[in-house]
Amino acid sequence: MEINDLTPAERRVWDAFPRGEGVDFRESPDEDPADGASWGPERTVRAEALQALLATSPSVPGQIAGLDVKGARISGRTDLRYAVIDAPMRLRSCWFERPPTLFGARLRTLNLTDSVLPGLTAGTLRVEVELRMACCRITGPVRLAGAQIAGGLFLQRAVIGTPDAAEEAAEPPLQINHAGIGTDVIAMGLTVHGQTRINGAVVGGQINLDGARLLAPGGIALHAENLTVGTDVRGHRLEAQGMFNLTGSRIPGQLYLGRAVFGNPGAVALRASSCVIGEVWLRACETIEGGVNLRRSQFDLLHMPPGTWPEQIRIDGLTYRTLAPHLPAEERLPALEREETGYLPYAYEQLAAAYRTVGDEAGARTVQLAKLRRHRRTLPRHARFWGILQDATVGYGFRPLRAAGWLLALLLIGSLAYGIHPPRELKTGEAPEFNPVFYTIDLMLPIIGFGQEQAFAPAGWYQWLSYLLIVTGWILATTTLAGVSRSLQRQ
Repeated sequence: MEINDLTPAERRVWDAFPRGEGVDFRESPDEDPADGASWGPERTVRAEALQALLATSPSVPGQIAGLDVKGARISGRTDLRYAVIDAPMRLRSCWFERPPTLFGARLRTLNLTDSVLPGLTAGTLRVEVELRMACCRITGPVRLAGAQIAGGLFLQRAVIGTPDAAEEAAEPPLQINHAGIGTDVIAMGLTVHGQTRINGAVVGGQINLDGARLLAPGGIALHAENLTVGTDVRGHRLEAQGMFNLTGSRIPGQLYLGRAVFGNPGAVALRASSCVIGEVWLRACETIEGGVNLRRSQFDLLHMPPGTWPEQIRIDGLTYRTLAPHLPAEERLPALEREETGYLPYAYEQLAAAYRTVGDEAGARTVQLAKLRRHRRTLPRHARFWGILQDATVGYGFRPLRAAGWLLALLLIGSLAYGIHPPRELKTGEAPEFNPVFYTIDLMLPIIGFGQEQAFAPAGWYQWLSYLLIVTGWILATTTLAGVSRSLQRQ
């Protein structure tokens, strides 16, 4: 393109470029760039004019050249494939007729804040400083797969895709998969209609999705498998319609999803299997609508109130050191009943270990007792009797005082019965003085002998009472020994 072919609007841009000066075509700072299709020639800049300007990059000695345009209508196709552009590019509050193409380009910086675009193709893009698309409205797909951005990626309050297009889209509207971001991805308030794909991406800092809306009902809202970040992933008040998938991700800091809303009825809503994460926070969240899959993941802290767990979960192999908020074990146990695969011994052992970590031995024992009761329900009917007996008598060894209660009750019954009606002497004149309390103890505790049982013989129903006390004593002694032995082995 010859410089003589420039329109007045394009001439303004060319004249300002060598000195890095801004050109503002807006009539008002509050105007909506969505109306850009109706803007006239006085604020229209052809894409080929911008390409020629960036290719020649005229400069003035002592000045820093740069493209800085606001409120322009960019007509035609901006094709900068494989371009190497050292000048900073700022095209703010602009309206693009066709999606810019930056595939394989090398840029210093690119700022598209507040602009309206039908899409952006920038796979394998290289940016030395940062890429800003804050408050943009982009109706078509944004392709940043394989991009390398030395600084940050800014998408706050941007809207990508449309509800109608999301239902028919053949590809995800936002693709950042396998990209490398040097610092942060800031996407607070971002809205994406369709799938957000960032699987395999490496982010040196944090990903901030506070207040974001990822809308892919019945599909995958976030596809972030094997994601690696340097610090945290934040999603305070996030809304995810569709599966929120973090499978295989590495997050050394926090995965903070406080007050987030997850919904994917009839399918998995939150999937974070095979992850290694420092802290997972699901504080004050509503009940997740859909399944949760945390299989084989490792968390240092899991903050998840009981009311957040959905009806179906998969937690086989999930490891966590501490569980918050600290609640009585009885409030945590119902969630373990929701495991899709049925009875899962490891889940009970992990929960008990978490209670031991914080020094709550009573809570750990409650979990272990619940585990044995749950296991008992998996046994055939004929095999459940011994477990029911151990549970009723000593709580499988975790409730030893229960045996003492049974013994005390039987001791009271026997002492009253034999005190009212003492048994006859076996050998008259040779028997010691009868004591109903020690006689009852002699019957119930076979190991201890006070000489009462051998000296007296009850008759009638009192004899049947003695048989009952002897059998009950043996059962209590045996179950207590079995339960305590099991408890000691587990410790």
